[in-house]
Amino acid sequence: MNVDSQVSGVVKTVYVKDGQKVYAGQAIASVTLDSEGALANAKGWATLQGAQNSYRSTQASVANVLDQVKGHSSDETFVQKETRTKAEVANDNAYVGLAAAALSYRLTSPVITAPITGTIDNITIVPGMLLTNNSTTSASNRVAVVTRVGTPLATFNVSEVDVNRVKQGQKATITLDSISGKTFTGKVLSVDKVGTVASGVTNYPVIISLDTAAPEILPNMAATANIIIESKSDVIVVPSDSVQTSGDGTTTIRILKNGAPVEVPVELGLSSDTQTEITSGLSVGDMVITGQTTGNPTTTTGTSPFSTFRVGSEAGGGRTGGAGR
Repeated sequence: MNVDSQVSGVVKTVYVKDGQKVYAGQAIASVTLDSEGALANAKGWATLQGAQNSYRSTQASVANVLDQVKGHSSDETFVQKETRTKAEVANDNAYVGLAAAALSYRLTSPVITAPITGTIDNITIVPGMLLTNNSTTSASNRVAVVTRVGTPLATFNVSEVDVNRVKQGQKATITLDSISGKTFTGKVLSVDKVGTVASGVTNYPVIISLDTAAPEILPNMAATANIIIESKSDVIVVPSDSVQTSGDGTTTIRILKNGAPVEVPVELGLSSDTQTEITSGLSVGDMVITGQTTGNPTTTTGTSPFSTFRVGSEAGGGRTGGAGR
């Protein structure tokens, strides 16, 4: 979580160092406010006081209304119900306003505090540094981040073709462009089926939780996920490029039989990026032709001019992937 601030002034003291444990509300740094910073802080304090007074008033109103309808839960009139509902809504709105005012005041406070308990890192301020704030946009400056132990979450964009096959709880494998040689596992936490449209293309965000954390994984790294939508075990699989489909939809595979290629009809099951399940037409041990070698086969003694794949019993699975950050 970012440690943000909207203060304007000069950093006086930094109380913590990168890697140090901090608790929520702990002072991270103090700032000597300039005139603009002091004015913003004073306005924030006045807004906070007004929000507190408003919340106290709505709390009193709710308490008064509840006293009036006490004992009338079964025969509450429409007018009483309407009055109670309005009072409760006003109280909820006042609470939201109080929370917003408290945040605004904290952002303008000369004492910058940690928003959560965790480990402080990426401190970007030092004593003597000038901090400025754009009063027009009220943009916040990130002065540090607080991290805590947890498994990383990654958001991926899935196309409209695949989104209806993605469900909560499905397993996934994740690779990161910057971490070569490692594959992480995870599961789908949520699927946003409203989606976003950019340049005429609709994408649907999918959040995946990784099963384990790693210090190499940093925010905003590019990653790719393969989401397993269905899987089977103990099935016959062949390389997908060995399957041939004719114009009438018939699927066949060429196998070596008595040293000669023979085309056999097959029925397909699940498929992954590289493998396809064969539900009928092949047996374990069949030699599937996956390609043909170049050159004159008569010059090769005792070998076949074909590239082959011996059929075995393996695990296969269908999956869909999406890339994102």
